[in-house]
Amino acid sequence: MSIDQAYLKDLEASIADQLYIQIANWHLYLGDAGVAKSLAIECLVRLEDGPELAVEKALASVQVSIAGGKSQLPLGELIPSSQVHDLIDLIAPFSR
Repeated sequence: MSIDQAYLKDLEASIADQLYIQIANWHLYLGDAGVAKSLAIECLVRLEDGPELAVEKALASVQVSIAGGKSQLPLGELIPSSQVHDLIDLIAPFSR
């Protein structure tokens, strides 16, 4: 599937500014964490599955390096449920 670069840029910017990783009471926005573009790409290539499933698969596939690369976790393990719902809302217009 070919990704529309304008869609990618718009989605990446929205993800970067609105979604975050939460650890304890700390919020690290995905743009600052350097994973916004990867997540946007993974979501867009899976849109055929519908927004909910696309988000679920994308969050499982994007790996976040922790402890200087000693370990990796799926992004879905690091963002709160409310942020997952926000991501579904963000990508829904792109599936139309």
